[in-house]
Amino acid sequence: MEEKVSEKIISLEDIDYIRFWGTNDKLLDFVRLLFPKLKLIVRGEMLKVIGAADEIAAFEAKLDAMMTYFEKFGRLNENAIMQIVETGGGPETETNDEILVHGRNGILVKARTPNQQRLVEAVKNNDMVFAIGPAGTGKTYTAVALAVRALKNKEIRRIILTRPAVEAGENLGFLPGDLRDKLDPYLQPLYDALRDMIPQQKLLSYWEDNTIEIAPLAFMRGRTLDNAFVILDEAQNATAAQLKMFLTRMGRNAKFVITGDITQIDLPRHQQSGLVQATEILKDIKGIAIVKLDNSDVIRHRLVTSIIRAYDRLNDEKVTAATQSGERPPKDSDQ
Repeated sequence: MEEKVSEKIISLEDIDYIRFWGTNDKLLDFVRLLFPKLKLIVRGEMLKVIGAADEIAAFEAKLDAMMTYFEKFGRLNENAIMQIVETGGGPETETNDEILVHGRNGILVKARTPNQQRLVEAVKNNDMVFAIGPAGTGKTYTAVALAVRALKNKEIRRIILTRPAVEAGENLGFLPGDLRDKLDPYLQPLYDALRDMIPQQKLLSYWEDNTIEIAPLAFMRGRTLDNAFVILDEAQNATAAQLKMFLTRMGRNAKFVITGDITQIDLPRHQQSGLVQATEILKDIKGIAIVKLDNSDVIRHRLVTSIIRAYDRLNDEKVTAATQSGERPPKDSDQ
């Protein structure tokens, strides 16, 4: 008697299914080899499984374990898949040594791309690190995680977070409230990262006793920062004089991480970005590392990739049309 063929639709909308299946669906092809009795058809976030009901049920249990592993470690590979299929659990060697911080609500904070891992290694081996890259590459989040880990491990006594308060001049006096109120809008990404990693009540106590300190870049002048993990965010908007002043605040047992995006400089045209200058003149000094991140380090919602591709296609069509008509091809800023 011929076995009845069943069909099951499984949604992968809750994970980054593009990264889950790997480059060019490499891991999907590997999974197909491990389940030869099933037909697996992927359409975006939807996975259709065709085969015997008992085979589908077994596959679904293994797929769920793969998704759990992916969510926990931020990646999946053939070795992990093989162990999950054979034993129901992935390799345990990728756990504690890779986790930077055990955050709130079960969040495990760790480097999720090769360049983020290079940033982790650079901070481990150097006292001053420049992390350069576009928005969304995790440079600030990773830096905050490293600072929190150092604080929890009692390697330093305090964390200091700073940045140029506004894009073209620190006009804090025009904003309402006390110093923290004035800085809050500018430091929100740092606050968000801290809230992911430190329980609320503990975080409040750190604010109160200045274990975690928020200060505008202008207020760094004249200080010596000992036993501290100091993060200067948005450093591309610091002038050369401001950045020189900041870098020379480094005291004993201090770690400095300077993050910025040199493609988003908002200083007036006549002012040079201190970040651009510093990375050039300090690049050969022992103890200072420069880590560059790029678009491959951006971890975004799955729809963002589709949106970017759609706009790229639109721009390509406009360029083609302009070229054919003899007009000036449009720039991104024209759209």
